Amino acid sequence: MFGHSPATRAHAIRTGSWLAREALTKAVGARGYAAGSRAVGLVLLLAPFAAIAAPASHPAGAEDIPPTEHRHLPYPRPEAPLQISGGQYAPLAWANVEGWNQDDHLQAYKAFRLSCKPISAEQQPPADPKALGVSLRVPCRAAKAARIWDDAKARSFFEEHFLPLRISRVGEDEGFVTGYYEPVIDGSRTRTEVYSVPVYRRPSNLFVRGFKQDASLPNKGQVFRKIGRRKLVPYYDRAEIEDGAIAGRGLEICWLKNQTDLLFAQIQGSARVRIEDGPTLRINYDAHNGYPYTAVGRILIDRGLIPKEQMSMQKIREWMEQNPDGANELRRQNRSYVFFREVSLSDKDEAVGAQGVPLTPGRSIAVDRALHVYGTPFFIEGELPIESEQSRTPFRRLMIAQDTGSAIVGPARADLYFGAGSDAGKVSGRLRHNMRFVMLVPKTLDPVRRGRKMPLPDPRPSENIAKLFPEIYPPKHQQEKNGPAPAQASAAPGVNEAKRTEPTVNSVAAPAVPAAAAAQASATQTAAAIPIPLPEARPNIQQIHEALRYRRSHRHRRNP
Repeated sequence: MFGHSPATRAHAIRTGSWLAREALTKAVGARGYAAGSRAVGLVLLLAPFAAIAAPASHPAGAEDIPPTEHRHLPYPRPEAPLQISGGQYAPLAWANVEGWNQDDHLQAYKAFRLSCKPISAEQQPPADPKALGVSLRVPCRAAKAARIWDDAKARSFFEEHFLPLRISRVGEDEGFVTGYYEPVIDGSRTRTEVYSVPVYRRPSNLFVRGFKQDASLPNKGQVFRKIGRRKLVPYYDRAEIEDGAIAGRGLEICWLKNQTDLLFAQIQGSARVRIEDGPTLRINYDAHNGYPYTAVGRILIDRGLIPKEQMSMQKIREWMEQNPDGANELRRQNRSYVFFREVSLSDKDEAVGAQGVPLTPGRSIAVDRALHVYGTPFFIEGELPIESEQSRTPFRRLMIAQDTGSAIVGPARADLYFGAGSDAGKVSGRLRHNMRFVMLVPKTLDPVRRGRKMPLPDPRPSENIAKLFPEIYPPKHQQEKNGPAPAQASAAPGVNEAKRTEPTVNSVAAPAVPAAAAAQASATQTAAAIPIPLPEARPNIQQIHEALRYRRSHRHRRNP
């Protein structure tokens, strides 16, 4: 048989120009074409009459309504509550913040306004998943416009724009504080027999993945040095640098008397170097070599060289001066090494923190930059040995986060700044105490309000599986209505369950039950007793592929 099969439908293929009128098929014919032409002519003839009748159906006085424009509205993103990695927090009332009304809030307000300058100067704030940096712009604008000259107004300002949150590490109730200061040490711009220990600036071959070469580095994380054009290896540790790994590269800012002075300057993060024939040189923390900080005081305590209750910075310095060989080995236990930069400050100016603003003694703190934002107020409450080593002076003070350090890690961890000089060094050297932290967050980050808008989490997979594969059990009330199951033939004590179910010769036969009823009862009992198994896990495709690959590779190795 030739031609198109009647069992299949013919598919026409259009040819010629897609803009031309489609050619008439033979099925339509001339008669169909004439009928279509008459219908088109009738429509064209009645079109003017339809145009005249159309206004009559339009309501009088009604205006033409423009067509509605459909706009795509994006789905609103839920405002997630404040998240602090490894930390926990709980909202408080201002009345429950112990010692809040007794503090000098005016001094804290002045320090907060200093932090607001770099926050307000940012034209495009960086994307912050915590959103704390962006939200601080609101109270900063209010602080710039306010005129506050007394403590009462300063306290009202913080209560109006912030909310208190008790913060700590997960599973703990308190945080931990230490103190730092700006040491004043002797030095020289050139190397001499007296001043032979160099103070290095940041090397040019120091790199951190994800950061620009001149950017501020995080407190923790690996730091690399470049070998050749592409190879990166971990940077030198303290022992290698002290042995001259980067000497002779023109990185020396100045020279100090001994390694102990340099170590204390690195621990504090800044120093004032008194030059013999010139003005005082100011140096600040710039970068580190990537190794975690190891407290030399902790090593001395663990070795039993200094009792824990007597530990202070002064005790560490005394031990190092009395044991120069042991001090060399002790320093190298701390593989972390700090690089400095020279800053243009006079003797009257305070040290500049990592935020770029001058620090305020007794009001500035260093925090973990990976968790907190510069400018955040913290109310720290507890007892500290301010007057002497044995004293327990109540310390309830509002502090502002303006600095950071490589040893400051954790949500409730702070380093309190006490100024410059030996007196500030004595106070800060005694501080290693647990304190309670209250973080002040802007009201736009209210965790209670944001928590109400958060959607519920998805149900567990086990709940969905239980809905798909339910286990059939008879209702409890039906079991109570039917009563207990008929007792089986009793067996002698001590006989196991298998022997009890076996029929005996002397046992009485049970009445006969219809086969259909017995099958239905058996099915019900089986469904009630045996739960429906869950679906099998997916096969391990990778193992199957490896097995097939092994077979193919060993197929030709078989002996004939």
